[in-house]
Amino acid sequence: MAEARGERTVWLVIPTYNEAANVESITEAALSELPEGSRVLIVDDSSPDGTGEIADRLASSRPEVEVLHRSRKDGLGPAYVAGFRHVLAAGAGLVAQMDADFSHDPSDLPRLLEAAQDADLVLGSRYVEGGGVSDWGPTRRAISRQGSVYARAILGVQIADLTGGFKVFRREVLEEIDLDSLESLGYAFQVETTYRAIRAGFRVVEVPITFRDRRVGESKMTGRIVAEAALRVPLMRIRLRR
Repeated sequence: MAEARGERTVWLVIPTYNEAANVESITEAALSELPEGSRVLIVDDSSPDGTGEIADRLASSRPEVEVLHRSRKDGLGPAYVAGFRHVLAAGAGLVAQMDADFSHDPSDLPRLLEAAQDADLVLGSRYVEGGGVSDWGPTRRAISRQGSVYARAILGVQIADLTGGFKVFRREVLEEIDLDSLESLGYAFQVETTYRAIRAGFRVVEVPITFRDRRVGESKMTGRIVAEAALRVPLMRIRLRR
């Protein structure tokens, strides 16, 4: 028997690479906001700073936590795909995703999950009314906002924040969008999953959030990631319209 929307098991997927300073605190903070019975999957890409070992220790003391170790770092997209496959196989009804560095506020999780009662994909949005960005300089703000404007124009969709990574999927969305065929490695992955959900006819809603710069550690954003996103977006439209 299918689960009612309000009774779906929640899994939160958190990808990590060199997040030793954050992984335990972000997991504990997220668990404090998630409904009873929720699970957290940490997907670590063989972090050389010991993130995976810290995650293992946490999982050994917290039955709600699991760790998926990957043999190498090959991009945010493949890490999420591996995590999604794992939690779907474990019976997830709702799949949340967020960054490990506190740029996404765990206290926003209840609002996103509540919105998922009437939507198929919920986006934590910086660019709808009530949302915003703090701790960023003008250059990074411009790159982020213009990235969403560019993707929206190319793909012909009305989502304000296509590049954000704070999301909640109903499992049916992830089953429908064909995880095996996702091609984006970096942050274009966020655009690709949302665009495929829209193209498949799922209801997508945006919930305002405030995005903050990471507390500690170095940003994973690079010029190569930005360039990949710029090139991938037109290809998404071409391939999905064939």
